[in-house]
Parts: sequence; structure tokens; C-alpha cells
Amino acid sequence: MPRSRSKYSRIPGRSRRNVRPLEDLPDNRFRLVFAILLLGLSALIGRMAWLQVLQAPELEAKARSFQTQKIQPLGTRRSIVDRMGRLVAIDEEHFRLWAHPRYFNFPGDSPTFVRSSREVANKLSPLLSTSIDNLMKRLGDQPSGVRLADGISSEVASEIRSLGISGLDLEAYPQRIYPQGTLFANVVGFLNQERIPQAGLEQSLNDQLLRKEKARVLRRGADGTPLPADLAPGVFYGDDLRLHLTLDARLQELAVKALSTQVEEWNAKKGVAIVMDVTNGELLVLASTPTYDPNKYWEFSPALFREWSVQDLFEPGSTFKPINLALALEERAIDPNGLIEDTGSISVGGWSIYNHDKRANGLIDFAKVLQVSSNVGMVKIMSQLQPSSYWDWLYRLGLSVKPETDLPGAVAGQLKNKEKFVSHSIEPATASYGQGFSLTPLKLAQLHALIANGGYLVHPHITKGLKGGDLTSFNFSSNKSYQLLRNDVTQKVLEWMETVVEDGSGKGVKTPGYRIGGKTGTAQKASDGAYKPGAQICSFVASLPLESPRYVVLVVIDEPQGPNAYGSTVAVPVAKKIIDSLLVLQKIPPSSDSGTIQLAEG
Repeated sequence: MPRSRSKYSRIPGRSRRNVRPLEDLPDNRFRLVFAILLLGLSALIGRMAWLQVLQAPELEAKARSFQTQKIQPLGTRRSIVDRMGRLVAIDEEHFRLWAHPRYFNFPGDSPTFVRSSREVANKLSPLLSTSIDNLMKRLGDQPSGVRLADGISSEVASEIRSLGISGLDLEAYPQRIYPQGTLFANVVGFLNQERIPQAGLEQSLNDQLLRKEKARVLRRGADGTPLPADLAPGVFYGDDLRLHLTLDARLQELAVKALSTQVEEWNAKKGVAIVMDVTNGELLVLASTPTYDPNKYWEFSPALFREWSVQDLFEPGSTFKPINLALALEERAIDPNGLIEDTGSISVGGWSIYNHDKRANGLIDFAKVLQVSSNVGMVKIMSQLQPSSYWDWLYRLGLSVKPETDLPGAVAGQLKNKEKFVSHSIEPATASYGQGFSLTPLKLAQLHALIANGGYLVHPHITKGLKGGDLTSFNFSSNKSYQLLRNDVTQKVLEWMETVVEDGSGKGVKTPGYRIGGKTGTAQKASDGAYKPGAQICSFVASLPLESPRYVVLVVIDEPQGPNAYGSTVAVPVAKKIIDSLLVLQKIPPSSDSGTIQLAEG
């Protein structure tokens, strides 16, 4: 019987495999593997502990830096508006375009492909309204950091972004714009290219005009969605406070046009017009010419950046005569029903004083003194007042003190010292008809407001305060001072001033149905301690409506040329145009026929 072949017997055609029987592994090997696994797990736990405990603050800070966007404020300024809410000054967001030619790349290009400068210039030229050659000249051969354009509007900036050109950066910055152009330049001022205020309210109220802005810190998710957590309080708050002026753009524009026309017609050096609310000192108009455009200030002489109505002094002449009459009445030096002998000339301290026309007017009342603007009559009237008392009154009126006002650059007037005024009889004599001392047009308007409102010295101002919605940040203090003159005194002077408009040199402003008081002035102009031959300042001041005085209108024109240049011919026509518009814009009803003047509440 053949022997059976084992299953492990060699099979022809196949190689024998080396098979080893299973053996038990030693325990030490299991322990080694377990130790290695345990060591790895311990290292992993230790690493996790290190990251989550010791490095957690650092890692969290890095994560926050990637998730957080910090937006720095642009440093914008608050807007300025007139009394009707019309924009006078505003910050607009403009852009500056920077180019980096070494990174020029169009959408769809390979990341490493660099476009030529001319290709980029071809796309930018129509948007920037400049030639390709001009852009190529600016780009030059610089690889980066080329300043291509400034003053780019938001609309144009959006179009540039839509091109998607790599290597172009738009830098946002605020640009101060003055929508009214020259209209308020004399009081608002301007910012230079570095946004440093150079004149006017921009300079004097710089701290109040700076917006209270905060850097915005905003967390975003991986997809850019803003996260509501950890937002700083007020991060989305907008500072909407605006500086409100008392000036009225409508009346200001009309005053500037009338003033400019008259200054040009009479070939004068300059002119100013003021409209003041006598009840609170608010200025509705503060216009002067010549002026400048704050949007293009570099094209004008720096001499125009100052407001001469509050910074330049002049001798008021006959427009000060109503003030002097009020002082004489207040001191009871004259009887309001009295008469004075106008002889046409008078000698004081060896000096001869004449009327402007050298005519004698005979025995006249005080209303007639104003109507004919009698210098001789005023000298005799004020001689009834002790020189010492007269000087005290001029000082009390603040002639030598800087007026309390928010107008930048306001200066004090000039008044002779008391010793000289009292010891030299010619000083009170010349002061009686408004010469020998000087003040600003603003101060003269303030003193006539004193006559119009019943004897209260209000503070002239052009700002109401910072307002936004229901919030008011500050208000200019317009509290009236103590009463300087009696009501009956100022009422009598207003009645006399009314006769100047009805029958005297102020007839040019007469308006049917309205009671207006006024006084013209034509004064010699002093320079370096002497009067300039042929140089004079023509002025006119009016108060209205007399039954309840509310406004004072003052016009002053410096050095008009011509033989017939007087307050009545030069200043009155400007005042007439302003008064007519004022009556309409302020909706002032016609005066009553009662003839009684009811003073506005002081």
C-alpha cells in the first residue's frame, strides 16, 4: 500500500515556505509597548495643557488680531450752518490715490504677471480727467509709493475700486468745503492744506468744531460677519452736532451784493454792513468787502483774511451824535425841550470848529441838531456836561475795552486818557461830534443797540451753539448787562433820530408805513496821528421799527472817491436795500399810527 503524502510534503513546481510555529510573546515586550503608548498620551495631554493653560492668552490675542478690525477716525470737523440751517462749512470724504507699479495686475491675470504702467494709465485717465501722458509722467520709473491724485470724490473712488486693479490704494481723508463760497469767509475763516485753522471761527472755535470720534474696534467671524460680542459702548454712535450761526445767508448775500456794488461805484477801499438784533445781540448780517473764497484761499492776499469790522478802528463822526445826546439827557445836562444857538462856527481852546457846510442854523431844537448834523450845536450841548463826567461815561460805555463777543480778533477802541481829556478843552469838543477817539464798526452797532433797546448793553455774537437733534452742547452767553441809560432817555433820542429819516439826511431809507430812525456820518480819516487830506469814512446807522425797536442796521464805507461822497449818498443806498429785505424776510408788519414808541423789553 503506498505511503500517504503529508500535506507539508513538497509539491513539485512549488518552493517550500519556511513556516515557524506560533510562540508566546514575552511580557516585557507588552510592557514596553504600553509604556510607549502611555508616554505619547502623556506628551499629548501635556501639550494640550501647555496650549490651553499657559499659552492660552497669547494664542487668544493672536486670534483676536485676525478677527478684529480697528478703524481709526479720520479727524473730521463738525459742520457749520446759518440760522436757517443752510450749510456754511462741511467735511466731505475725499480720497488720495497711491500707485505701486511693481504690483500692477488686472482681474483674471496670473498672480505673478505684472501689467505695464501705460495699461493702468489707459484705464485711469478717463476717471481722473487727466491725460495718459500726464499719468505716465507722474508714475515715472518708481516701483512703489507714487502719489497719483488728490481730491478724488467718493463716486470716482468707487469707480476706481470697481476696476479691481492690484497695486492701487485709495487713502480716505476729510476735505473742508465751504458751499457758500465768499459769503461767510470774513467770519468763518478756513483750513489750510494740513487742516490747520488759519482764520475766523475755524480758528477761534477749533476745539468745539473737532468731532469727538472714537477708534472703532469690530470683531468679525471667518466669513466677515460682524460679531455682536465685545463691542465697545458707542462704537456706532455718530457725532451729529453742528455749529449754528445767527447769520442769515439770504440777508448776508443781499448785503454783500449791495455793499460790493457801492464800493466799486465809489472806488472805495472797503465796506462793511451789520444787522444786529438789539434784544439779544445776535448778528443777522456781518458782511464786508473785498473778501476771498475760502475754497481757494491761496489765490488771495492774506490781508483779506481779517475781518476789519471787528479789528480796524475808525472815528465814527456824526453817527456818534445820538449817543452823546443820550449821555447829556441821562446827566440832565440839557432839557429835552430846550433849544441851542447854532452860529455856524465856534472857537474852543484856540481852535476853530465849523459845521460841515459852514452854515449857521440859528436857534434850533435837538432834533434839528441831528437833522442838519450840527457840529457847533453838539459842542455847545456837550459843554453843559463836565469833562470829567463826560469821560467817565465814554469809559463806562466800553470805548477803550474789548467787547465781549465770540467774533475772533475783536479789539478795543482808543480813548484819550482822562487827564488829557479833562485838561484840554478841545478833546471833549471834538468828541461831541464823534472825532478824537476811535472804535470798531461792531462797537458802534452795539452802542446804537443800547439806544434802541432801552439802555441795555447787549453782547454782539454770531454763534448760537452746538446743536444736534435735541442735544445742545453749549450756548453763547448773551445775558444783558445792567441798564446804563433810562428808557425815557433812549426813547427821546429815537424820536429825534426819526426826524433825520423824515426830514434830514437819512431820507433815502424812508419806507412808507414804517417808522425808522437813523443818522448819517461823514468823518475825516486819521492816519499816524494826523487827518489824511481828502480821505473820509461815510456811514449810516438805522434803528427799526421804532414803535418796538428790534434791529440796528449799520453801513460803513472807507475812503469813497468823489466830490459828493457823504453818508447820505454812499452809505444810505446800501442801508435802504438791506432794510427793505429785512422787513420782508423777518415779516415785520407796518408801523402803527399811534406815534408812541414802545421799547423792546430790555
